[in-house]
Amino acid sequence: MSAGLTGFLKGSSIAQRAFRSSAFTMAGFAGGQAMRLASNLILTRLLFPEAFGTMAMVSVFLMALAMFSDVGVGPAIMQSKRGDDRAFLDTAWTIQIIRGLCLFVVAIGLTWPVARYFGEPDLIHYLPVSALTLVIAGFNPTKLQTANRHMRAGRVTMIELAVQAIGIVLAVALAVAFQSVWALVASGVLSSLAHLILLNVFLPGPGNRLNWERAAAGELIHFGKWIFLSTICGFAIGQADKVIIGGYLSTYDFGIYSIGFFLASFPLMLGHVVTHRVLIPIYRETPPRQSRENFLALRRMRMPATAALIGLAVALGLVGAWLVQILYDPRYEVAGGIVVLLAIMQIPALIVLTYDQAALASGESRRYFVLAATRAALIILGMGAGLWVGGLPGALLGQGLGHLAAYPVVIWLARTEGAWDPWHDILFAIAAAVLGGIAIWLNWPHIVALAAMSGG
Repeated sequence: MSAGLTGFLKGSSIAQRAFRSSAFTMAGFAGGQAMRLASNLILTRLLFPEAFGTMAMVSVFLMALAMFSDVGVGPAIMQSKRGDDRAFLDTAWTIQIIRGLCLFVVAIGLTWPVARYFGEPDLIHYLPVSALTLVIAGFNPTKLQTANRHMRAGRVTMIELAVQAIGIVLAVALAVAFQSVWALVASGVLSSLAHLILLNVFLPGPGNRLNWERAAAGELIHFGKWIFLSTICGFAIGQADKVIIGGYLSTYDFGIYSIGFFLASFPLMLGHVVTHRVLIPIYRETPPRQSRENFLALRRMRMPATAALIGLAVALGLVGAWLVQILYDPRYEVAGGIVVLLAIMQIPALIVLTYDQAALASGESRRYFVLAATRAALIILGMGAGLWVGGLPGALLGQGLGHLAAYPVVIWLARTEGAWDPWHDILFAIAAAVLGGIAIWLNWPHIVALAAMSGG
């Protein structure tokens, strides 16, 4: 390795730290998804499709609770001038613990109505146990947010991969032993506990203690009130398909949908993980509206990132149906159409993914909420109308059109922060339209087959 490359990889400039953090994050995410895929391939042979449908319902419930109560502790630490102050961090940790305990109480109260909505009586047993993960996560140290604040992703990535491996081993072992959904529930709780232990043991820095500083609490609450509202919208953006489609399909078909969603969501999930960890520090340290040099530096980072994510989505659109046939049981062949259509419909979100964090980095969480609320409304409207008109294919198409319709608000937010790059958007919109159209044309029979997945 040349001295210049070695220096770049070990340097402390914003570009060097961003490159290292992005590389670690992408490698960790790819490794984690590979392990999840291997786990799914094993578990689909040990368990029954209804088990995955039931667990998807549990995941939606827990995600809803977590997002509906998010007060933005992580983004607040990453963007605040006091983000390295001990009193500020301990106050944030205290708020996080209180939130986790409250979520558990709420989960107990909502268990019966949720079980009635999904028509699955066994959720009454699974949901309270799964909700213990929310309590455990509340005790995660703020050393995690500090590492993200300074773009030190190496050790965080290794911990996450270790937790992923622990969870997979536990899930497979319990599935072999019990042949029950309890294998997935118990492995989730034990994985959360392992995450807490590994963060405390292996991340550098002092631990937290209970504390309540009024000034710190005031800053966290002021910033977090818009994050709280934004994450409610984020639930609609990220999970409404499972709520709306989960209520439309039978449990068996919803399990099939969950398998297709797992493969198709890879590019968007990767994009969210990387942008969350990397872009807030970049925007905080080199605001694009401050100088043309900062804007051009951001463009140089944005172009390859967007190209890589859209390339992944198009690749899944082209070969997604083939992947399902190769990797899974022939019973799940219809999931191929879900992979194809959902991967292509996520491309509008991938094109503008690098804009959202600009508002959070400058402390403008209200603008971030306006964008999230607009997206949520348009996606729910598009998905609901699409489901009514065209069944499952219509719902997936409506989701993509909802992302596209929110673009004017994206422009408003990005221009306010000096981050909008119209040439970037035009270039990738043209490329995505051509390549995405080819993927849909080549896989049209698989997409048409989705119409057979009727409500149950």
